[in-house]
Amino acid sequence: MAALGGPSLSWSNVADLIRLRNQTGSLLLLFPTLWALVLAGDGHPPLPLTAIFVAGVFVMRSAGVTINDLWDRDLDRRVHRTRERPLASGRMQPGAAVAVFLALIGIAASLVFLLNPFTIALSPIALLLAVLYPLAKRVLPLPQAILGAAFGYDTIYSLQDLDDDQRIDVHSAALLFGTWAWVAVGSALSSMVAVLGLVGLATGLAWPFYVTLLLTGVLFAWQARRIKHPVAPAQAFALFKQHVWAGALILLGIWSGALLR
Repeated sequence: MAALGGPSLSWSNVADLIRLRNQTGSLLLLFPTLWALVLAGDGHPPLPLTAIFVAGVFVMRSAGVTINDLWDRDLDRRVHRTRERPLASGRMQPGAAVAVFLALIGIAASLVFLLNPFTIALSPIALLLAVLYPLAKRVLPLPQAILGAAFGYDTIYSLQDLDDDQRIDVHSAALLFGTWAWVAVGSALSSMVAVLGLVGLATGLAWPFYVTLLLTGVLFAWQARRIKHPVAPAQAFALFKQHVWAGALILLGIWSGALLR
């Protein structure tokens, strides 16, 4: 168990590569997936289908961070937060990371083929988005738009690397919006709450959903106000992780609202 085929493919390096010890990103991808499953299943999503999607979330998030680290290994060496990642630090060779990525995509493909033809047809788009995000930050002023479509991460996350991104000349939403980042974040989160409210009305969700949506809206308003002033990287990451609780709260609201309608 000490190695998977050489020093650079040790279990420890693979675990660090796929962020095994930090599943915040997986949870942020998982909760919207569960929202949809609970809505589609009237509060009782089929267990086999749920298991496929839960596994798929973990596998694709792992694949996403792996390809991100492959593209960004030279940039990551110049960023304080990322310079100890396996590829950036030299603990893992690119070829080993490619092998991990291909293995993960193989697992993801096997899961996708358990689903319906329409989902299978859409799956290459999801893969393309995951692969392209790391390149988008080099050319697009708003790369979080690609990341948001692929995984749902946000501008608050990019606040962690504001100074480093400016120094190494890559793009981010935090740099684009600057002192108006709080307005951009507040507008995006307000739009999200509004769209979820419309979904609740369209599907006839009962009152518990709107209570949880209101509480989530209060949290989002507080976050937008908090980032109106500069925040340290650790504070930005703490705000980012709060969205896990927001996702769980909305899931509770959808589930209870679906059962009581």
